[in-house]
Amino acid sequence: MSESIRHVEHVMGTVFSFDVRSPRTPEITVALAEAVAWLHRVDRVFSTYREDSDVSRLARGEIGLADCDPDVADVLRRCDELERGTGGAFSARAAGRLDPSGLVKGWAIERASTILHDAGARDHCLNGGGDIQLRGEAAPGEPWRIGLADPADPAALAAVVSGTDLAIATSGTAERGHHIVDPRTGRPAAALASLTLVGRHLTEIDALATAAFVMGGAAREWVSTRPGVEAFAVAPGGTRWWTPGFERLALLPAAPGASGAP
Repeated sequence: MSESIRHVEHVMGTVFSFDVRSPRTPEITVALAEAVAWLHRVDRVFSTYREDSDVSRLARGEIGLADCDPDVADVLRRCDELERGTGGAFSARAAGRLDPSGLVKGWAIERASTILHDAGARDHCLNGGGDIQLRGEAAPGEPWRIGLADPADPAALAAVVSGTDLAIATSGTAERGHHIVDPRTGRPAAALASLTLVGRHLTEIDALATAAFVMGGAAREWVSTRPGVEAFAVAPGGTRWWTPGFERLALLPAAPGASGAP
């Protein structure tokens, strides 16, 4: 049996790690190169840090939407749908500037994962800066296990998510401080220290994790109404809560103030 594949790529301002557990084939090797090229293409089109990206030029009014890569219109449409669906907790125009990054990374990762899967890489983990798309198993009969960092102590784990074919996204303050702005108020969201969502598709889960983090305590009930989505949150004081189905996916270390759904 051929060896599995591991690859690390620096792109979109973060680190992407590919862990392909399916046996190496020529088709998978080609697909990995295509997935990496796809991520760089997304960066060229959507980066708000590149002066020449379509999104930057669109934001400055130098070009219109019809002049952009067709994916820009699709992404902005999805962002508008999410803004309506979250009551404004998610927006591609927070802080008065065009920035669809809250959706783009999860969308890019999920499509890169699909490129690999369609080429025969049925079992893989693609991690982009902590946003993760899992396909298949870690080994025959074994689920993937993903640790969730404790925001108060990044060297410790707050929980471990276990499963197959999952998307996992975390929003929080541990690495970048209070950088997530509530579009409804223009102020940094500070009610939670971290919030992790688990579902199936990272395009949705990554964006919803941002919105749910902005919602703070209200996210608990809101996430509970969304089929196939579970949440785990840590408040600044260390109190933890989670939605009913999260316990089926995770190992939860005992912690003061921890509570499941009522």
